[in-house]
Amino acid sequence: MTELIKNSIKFNIDRGGTFTDIYAEMPFEPHFIVEKLLSVDPDNYDDAPREGIRRILERVQKTAISRDSVDTTYIKSIRMGTTVGTNALLERKGKDVLLVTTKGFKDLLQIGNQARPKIFDINIVKPDLIYKSVMEVDERVSIVNNDVLLANQDTSLLEKGTTGDYIKIIKSPDLDLIKKDLLEYFNQGIKSIAIVLIHSYTFHKHELLIGQLAKEIGFTHISLSHELMPMIKAVPRGLTSCVDAYLTPLIETYIDNFTQGFDQGIAKVDISFMMSDGGLCPVDSFRGFRSILSGPAGGVVGYSQTTFDKDSKQPIIGFDMGGTSTDVSRFSGTFDHVFETEISGLTIQAPQLDIHTVAAGGGSRLFFKSGLFAVGPESVGAHPGPVCYKKNGNLAITDANLLLGRVVPKFFPSIFGPNQNEPLDIDATTRAFEELTKQINDFQLARDLPAMSVDQVAYGFIQVANEAMCRPIRNITEAKGYECSQHVLACFGGAGGQHACAIAQNLGMPKVFIHRFSGILSAYGLGLADLVIDRQEPCSIIYEKGNLDELHEKLAALEEKAAKELTDKGFDRSTLHTETFLNLRFSGTDTAMMTKTPLDNDYQKEFEENYIREFGFIIYGRNLLVDDIRVRVYAKGSDLKSFSIKDCDPANPPKPVTIHSCYFASGRQQTPIYLLKDLLGGDTVQGPAIIIDNTTTIVVEPGCKATMTRGTGNVEIIVGDGSAKKINTELDPIILSVFSHRFMSIAEQMGRTLQRTSISTNIKERLDFSCALFSPDGGLVANAPHLPVHLGSMQEAVKFQIHHLGKDWHQGEVILANHPQAGGSHLPDMTVITPVYHKGQVVFYVASRGHHADIGGITPGSMPPFSKHIDEEGAAIMSLKIVKQGVFQEDTIKDVFKKSRNLSDNISDLKAQVAANKKGISLMEELIEHYGLDVVHAYMNHVQKNAELAVRDMLCEISLNNNLKPIDTLHSRDFMDDGSVIDLKLTINREEKTAIFDWSETGPEVFGNTNAPPSVTYSAIIYSLRSLVKRDIPLNQGCLNPITIHIPPASILNPTKEAAVVGGNVLTSQRVTDIILYAFKACANSQGCMNNLTFGDEKLGYYETIAGGTGAGPTFNGFSGVQCHMTNTRITDVEIMEKRYPVIVREFSIRKGSGGDGKFKGGDGVVREIEFLKNFDVSILSERRCYKPRGLEGGSDAQCGLNLVIRKDGKVINIGGKNTISLLPNERIRILSPGGGGYGKL
Repeated sequence: MTELIKNSIKFNIDRGGTFTDIYAEMPFEPHFIVEKLLSVDPDNYDDAPREGIRRILERVQKTAISRDSVDTTYIKSIRMGTTVGTNALLERKGKDVLLVTTKGFKDLLQIGNQARPKIFDINIVKPDLIYKSVMEVDERVSIVNNDVLLANQDTSLLEKGTTGDYIKIIKSPDLDLIKKDLLEYFNQGIKSIAIVLIHSYTFHKHELLIGQLAKEIGFTHISLSHELMPMIKAVPRGLTSCVDAYLTPLIETYIDNFTQGFDQGIAKVDISFMMSDGGLCPVDSFRGFRSILSGPAGGVVGYSQTTFDKDSKQPIIGFDMGGTSTDVSRFSGTFDHVFETEISGLTIQAPQLDIHTVAAGGGSRLFFKSGLFAVGPESVGAHPGPVCYKKNGNLAITDANLLLGRVVPKFFPSIFGPNQNEPLDIDATTRAFEELTKQINDFQLARDLPAMSVDQVAYGFIQVANEAMCRPIRNITEAKGYECSQHVLACFGGAGGQHACAIAQNLGMPKVFIHRFSGILSAYGLGLADLVIDRQEPCSIIYEKGNLDELHEKLAALEEKAAKELTDKGFDRSTLHTETFLNLRFSGTDTAMMTKTPLDNDYQKEFEENYIREFGFIIYGRNLLVDDIRVRVYAKGSDLKSFSIKDCDPANPPKPVTIHSCYFASGRQQTPIYLLKDLLGGDTVQGPAIIIDNTTTIVVEPGCKATMTRGTGNVEIIVGDGSAKKINTELDPIILSVFSHRFMSIAEQMGRTLQRTSISTNIKERLDFSCALFSPDGGLVANAPHLPVHLGSMQEAVKFQIHHLGKDWHQGEVILANHPQAGGSHLPDMTVITPVYHKGQVVFYVASRGHHADIGGITPGSMPPFSKHIDEEGAAIMSLKIVKQGVFQEDTIKDVFKKSRNLSDNISDLKAQVAANKKGISLMEELIEHYGLDVVHAYMNHVQKNAELAVRDMLCEISLNNNLKPIDTLHSRDFMDDGSVIDLKLTINREEKTAIFDWSETGPEVFGNTNAPPSVTYSAIIYSLRSLVKRDIPLNQGCLNPITIHIPPASILNPTKEAAVVGGNVLTSQRVTDIILYAFKACANSQGCMNNLTFGDEKLGYYETIAGGTGAGPTFNGFSGVQCHMTNTRITDVEIMEKRYPVIVREFSIRKGSGGDGKFKGGDGVVREIEFLKNFDVSILSERRCYKPRGLEGGSDAQCGLNLVIRKDGKVINIGGKNTISLLPNERIRILSPGGGGYGKL
């Protein structure tokens, strides 16, 4: 009989949303036990982790154990990863929170960065706010970091922040008044508080004072933003504090309930929780904001510790495929951390493992729409689930795998049906696929395309899902300068083994690694994790020789502080391991890189090497700044023993338990099935084959070979190139979906390259750019969903250059243009175009367009309100070769941009655009190399025709839904603020599935700058059509093929060559879009403006667009404080703005009541007030200051916008919709943006 050892069993628990997995290790037989149970089963137990522990202890002790007082005699440690916090956040089930913030910013976290989540959603949906009430505090401090401002200040009257910045206290908090206000909320029952004051990341005093008051009053949880994550940026730091206040009390309650079910010995058990950064923390230090990735983090630790070879150092891609989504991550010897990530609409600022999620999993729903196979993003969920679950569900990826024989019912638990005791229903799945196949074949045969079998249809959906899951893997490898093919794919999670080989083949990865415990790897990984204390402090020091001693002292002090937290827990200081980091960036940029201390202590060299690898260049002539210092102190984690199996006898190869019919690319094959538990070390299994365990199914594709690792019993699969059929030029709806993903992925990766390599705030932070791929004739093939206003206009720019240059465009040349007559939108939008060559011939074009902060012109920011001629708006370029024979023509560019107020940024951003195009070219070359040019060109045409088909179907659908005649005309008309008419007669021919957009009654060109080039109208039409389609379709030339557009020459929508156009792109585009959507009765008018604000002098320029309200629709309210329609640029965070520019943002809030009333209410605009601390020329270019945004179907109009200047003496002036004014120090501009119209009578 085995003798039990007290305090010896280590429990590692992953409490997921559906299942709780437990891996328990003990120094006696059976050495380990795996337990899996439902996370929520109230009829049988209160808490799944405790119940799992109890069941294992019963098995070990061979005696019954009470659920109310679990015996802890034999427990050494409990480690847990939990989704309790994540699920509470997703479901909005946290505690009531009071947000306390600086006066003027009560709505700051609601507005956020002002961008909408999905640019084509007219009905904008964001998750609910997580704070219940907001209390403003009349306090304010400002950063004084400008040399001119400091020269005028007595620094003895200033405070110094922890970053070293000087702080001016403008207003101290009235503590008596604050205490009175806090008591009011406390008496309402709110006991959790988040305190987030502007600039508290460096100046802590005011938050500490208010925190002390809250403690005295009796608030049970107090989150001070500077204590949680002292990093600049008020919005993410504020959201992080609210998340912490929202979740931590819930987690504390959960922990209390969990521990109360044990006997008194639980106090001596070592309990720790997994944090989002991959480290464990003691139970009493576990906070809500560090818990968000607690569950997935265990899996990352698990594969990193079991797959990575320290000798070869071959990097690993983690692939965790679940029911509703798939997580991918990368490990190359150290964990990759990010410090801002978004979950459930909230930006959280904390060190977290860099995990990318795509909405494709076993439960992803299958669709066939307008000739396109689509997988997700909708999920069938656990209930009703896939068709095979016997709950009247919908077809999902799990059904496809079942039909193809990749999931075998006899080896799957019988937990389905109404009584949860039946096997998977293959018959129901087959019937559902037969119905879908008939629908697909009706479509195919109507177009003289070959019919498909049920197997081909199911397999097609698998291929599309695989391609969708490849996209995030490319984003964390190729988009960051790594080769996919140099990585091992480490697969875990319940569904991943069915797809791993195929995904590795798609990406050219040579090997798949599947741990023996892959189905519970998140639990197993907890046993391999270290206890970690991660501490960070803000800094504001130039990295140079004279400051190195100060930096080392700061790091040493922070290290000792962090180490003390572990030594206080009983760890020996000599056993602790420390990593130190500097968060470095070039001055004038926003791209900081957390740089680990190199062996030679040369941070600058390490930073520059990382920068070149990721971005391809170094910025010379800029200071290297230290934004933060950081330390991670580790206490060695568990000493879990590796699972051990016997080695095989080469003379006795493994025998399958059965043979099963399974479908692969080459068709059905009789496929052997092996049980993982029967395989021995060194056994090999040649594909095709299936290996099954209690928690996972592994599909070994044809051409692949699986080997059991000796001693440990893990599965290594050497990936062959597969035996897929050769793809030809004939349309295949499956391959069509794959190419749609690939083309879009190329445009997206170009965009990521541009964002990363650019310098200016406009491109890098506000994301005012677009990237796209074009056919040899300049037609749009794929445009990543960046800015809608660029959608249709970029192809006009490419087509112009093709015809303009003709044979004078040679290999190695890159073209720059911005002129409206050359397909430009307005002059600040610079378009860089590069041909893609194959065997000496142009086969595609790639282009990137970015908004440059200044290109000359009569006002700083190059957005003059009063321009009358295009020459007044800056450098106008019809066609300029900025790269010749592969050499960047910097001298030529300097001459063209000689009147720019920020020439160095112009040059840097143009280089970034060239680099983005180069990325697109390399990816296109790979695509052509893989498939052949004829196939790529064929599917370029197929993708465009598919978009055309989707738009034709949509036009027919709208005609029927609106009870139109077979040929009928809709009419919509509106006015610009100067009275200019924009008139649309929209004729839809339902029989031919076409439409005519006739703008013939539109007013003439204006002697101002609201003229819009035709390309802007094309963009508005494509955006509107895509928004009405309401599903993902490729954004390309095909969208316009069913459309005829009539625009009269010399009109406001088709101006002459000399006309000023700067406002057309940002103002008229919004009016055109409102008119189109109004004609379709899709929604009331949105704010109809971008509220373009610029300020500057001869040395600097700043530009931003400001959010407003969106229009309500037939079934939805408008949204408040958000970018709408033709733009989606972000706003610069208030703390970043004030640190970089001599200004104070006095207010940024929702303009309550500015939206139109109705059955569905329009969204409200915003109030934005900025005080200037030095002389600046300030310009506003805006609309809807005269004509109100219209309501629809009886809904009320919204309020107009209003632009005010507040003089030093308090005098308030209305400066109208378009104006430039010189402001003195301490004078302000106050912008009230319009709301959106209401829909329907009350």
